[in-house]
Amino acid sequence: MTVDRQVGSYGTYPLSVRSVFRDYQERAEARPDHFVRYEYRTGLLDKSRAAIADYIGAPDDSCVLVPNATTGIETVLRNLVFEPGDVVVVFNDLYPAFANTLDYLSRTATGLEVYKIAYKLPVSDHYICERFENVVKDLKAQHKHPKLALLDTISSFPGVRMPFERLIALCKTSNILSLVDGAHSVGQISLNLRQLDPDFFVSNLHKWLHVPRGCSVLYVPDRNQGLLRTTLPTGFFYGEAFVKNFSDTGTMDTTPYLCVPAALKWRERIQWGDKQGDEAIKGYIQNLAREGGAIVAKILRTYVLENQDKTLGQCSLTNIALPLDQSAITGGDDGKVGAVSQWMMQTMIEEYETAVLIYTYDRKWWVRLSGQVYLTMDDFEYAGQKLKEMCGRVVDMEWEQ
Repeated sequence: MTVDRQVGSYGTYPLSVRSVFRDYQERAEARPDHFVRYEYRTGLLDKSRAAIADYIGAPDDSCVLVPNATTGIETVLRNLVFEPGDVVVVFNDLYPAFANTLDYLSRTATGLEVYKIAYKLPVSDHYICERFENVVKDLKAQHKHPKLALLDTISSFPGVRMPFERLIALCKTSNILSLVDGAHSVGQISLNLRQLDPDFFVSNLHKWLHVPRGCSVLYVPDRNQGLLRTTLPTGFFYGEAFVKNFSDTGTMDTTPYLCVPAALKWRERIQWGDKQGDEAIKGYIQNLAREGGAIVAKILRTYVLENQDKTLGQCSLTNIALPLDQSAITGGDDGKVGAVSQWMMQTMIEEYETAVLIYTYDRKWWVRLSGQVYLTMDDFEYAGQKLKEMCGRVVDMEWEQ
């Protein structure tokens, strides 16, 4: 059995939630029409929406459920009307799917420009926010209109915490719409959306909240709901109010949506030291990622990606440099970098029964590991030893065989 040490990709859920999940699936299959029309639409979906809204500190009628964060972000981007001179401001660690969407929109929306803020980690939160402020000022000085900023709570690769709270506030003072990619946030870090007050917020629930995949929350405050004219795809209730519009976007298995209350109930039972429930889970997995990352770095004789203020690692992801010279391994052929990365990931899964994420950043190979309730420090020790062994095989050029 493969042990997933990078739950940040697809998530997982406990047996008690699986039982609820399968029960809903069986009910749906036994009486499809009755279940969808008179159970799902008339109460079960609203119960889940209310549960997640309460958990993230948001009004019920500001939250809808969608299959994944990509769908949520795409829904916002493809609904907004862009005019000549409009600019979408992003950072250079933008999730690739959204970079692709913005590239498409910039080719089809008249005059839309995408401005990418470049920086190289590790840097301080202050540096990131200062760069954002300066870019916005420069764009306005050029008589351009920075309309939207696409922000991460926790970026994917590298997996680090961003100063999203301050960036949302800067958007407000600069009169820019904030679209927050919180794919890794709900269940991993504490949130209160009433206080943060972003213009749009999306987070997966299947990554860190222990809900079956795919299930995500899209938060849109009342003031902005009119900007989202359609779902993706356009559904049966097009033209209706926000919540109803998202209640039916076509036939699919939406039973994961109904498992939010069960996942939250399970989380209440978890203990760690003197902590209980959500506080215990978040404390344990963040501590595990930080200490486990240090152990792996020691085994590999490398280092963890972190800044001087230790803010990048204030989450449950850790990024460790691999002891490999990328240029020497590939002979300077950038086309081989991806092949080596894929060989390493597949080898870790198929031969070492360990799922990890390996990626390239700043011309180096890194491994991203996740803290999770079913993991211990021994799991990180094992991962470190196998990564060390695998890196030796890369140096021996096994990936070419």
